[in-house]
Amino acid sequence: MSMKNETNVVHMELEDGVNEKSRRKLNTYACACVMAVTIISAIFGYVTGVMAGALLFIKEELGINDMQVQLLGGILNVCALPACMVAGRTSDYVGRRYTIILSAVILLLGSILMGYGPSFPILMIGRCTAGFGVGFALIIAPVYSTEISLPSNRGFLTSLPDVSLNVGLLIGYVSNYFLGKLPLKLGWRLMLAIPVIPSLVLIILMLKLAESPRWLVMQGRVGEARKVLLLVSNSKEEAEQRLKEIKSAVGIDESCTKDIVHVPEKTRNGEGALRELFVKPSPPVRRILIAAIGVHVFQQICGIEGICIYSPRVFEKTGITSKSNLLLATVGLGISQAVFTFISAFLLDRVGRRILLLISSGGVVVTLLGLSFCSFIMQQSKEEPLWGISFTIVAIYIFVAFVAIGIGPVTWVYSSEIFPLRLRAQGLGVCVLVNRLANVAVLTSFISIYKTITVGGSFLLYTVITACAWWFYYSYLPETKGRSLEDMESIFGKNSKPEKQINAAQVNNG
Repeated sequence: MSMKNETNVVHMELEDGVNEKSRRKLNTYACACVMAVTIISAIFGYVTGVMAGALLFIKEELGINDMQVQLLGGILNVCALPACMVAGRTSDYVGRRYTIILSAVILLLGSILMGYGPSFPILMIGRCTAGFGVGFALIIAPVYSTEISLPSNRGFLTSLPDVSLNVGLLIGYVSNYFLGKLPLKLGWRLMLAIPVIPSLVLIILMLKLAESPRWLVMQGRVGEARKVLLLVSNSKEEAEQRLKEIKSAVGIDESCTKDIVHVPEKTRNGEGALRELFVKPSPPVRRILIAAIGVHVFQQICGIEGICIYSPRVFEKTGITSKSNLLLATVGLGISQAVFTFISAFLLDRVGRRILLLISSGGVVVTLLGLSFCSFIMQQSKEEPLWGISFTIVAIYIFVAFVAIGIGPVTWVYSSEIFPLRLRAQGLGVCVLVNRLANVAVLTSFISIYKTITVGGSFLLYTVITACAWWFYYSYLPETKGRSLEDMESIFGKNSKPEKQINAAQVNNG
């Protein structure tokens, strides 16, 4: 090879290295957009976590029974169901940005009603209102985050809503501990009214930030989409390449240079998406739907929500009787969940989605099995040994950590990125609907189950369920790390196997 050719090869290699480094760089504007939308996830986390401690004070002041406690704990997700059914279509119709604003307004109204809370019926109305806002939030936050992110750091950015959710949970637990020291009539009402402030902040921010470029292309507003892509990409070339891929996915000629393009109304408004998902799905779409629904079902029925919401009761069963100590133990649970969800955000684009799910579910199985045996031993003991109390608390923290590093955040990242653009919002809406139904089933039955088969029996039940989840992740889910959103249908092709797809992804990513 001549000296000139060798020099050209070196230059090409250096240029490829620079391009690869540019592609992997975290875009500041995209990160700012996602950070803003994560506020709505933090509000959802807060209203979920704060109720764990607030229920203790509400029960004391209003004198409600266990059935009403379960109803107040679970009604949030019951009321999220109708919102889940319309949120996807709403975001296809009015846009991702205005759907976020709508969700924030509803959560604001619900928080005002709950903070007022003079009686159980008013509390229920406020909780139901907040639940409707949660239904929108659960869908729109991951959709917006996914559609505005680069493939190289999509896992990190799309996991931020779940990180924010867990930070919200932690803040809820902390507010339980500190506001619980206030007079009874004031403390729990302040706990429930706090989300009013971040809701207002989010509304103001979203009026200033960009719309999803993929939604803009679906509306035929290609010129606006190009401007957004220039902001959320690391180079003009990268922005143009992303625009070409999105135009192709929508059915617009890639060579078309018009700023406004006619797009069929069916595409603009998401008409026929549910029909394509359920009535006549192609083999890849059918597999995508099963994978997305599966990860959402297993995320909930591993028991994590029940343990988080009713954590004071779970810790009370270990022998902790002081209300202050119960709330403090719950704060530790929130710290474990927040820290490991944050760690997961940095691992998603390095380790991959599938590997994290397998590690997470395997760890949950082992931890729950240990909790089950410990609970059975303690039930046979006449006294509650200190070692048993300590083991149970530490094991619950470890259980939460394993869920937070995989099953929790990966579920939202994976399901929000695998649907084709034309099906994404409404497909994720179906998944969240299933997620909330499973959540309601867990929350409204958690106390009844452990009263029937004991706490140890409950842990054993969740062990078996999570073992089934591990098998599902291993045998059915392909890896999606680093792949373009427009490649997902090919990844879930009819004759593809998870192992082959992982190898292909690794080859494509160098």
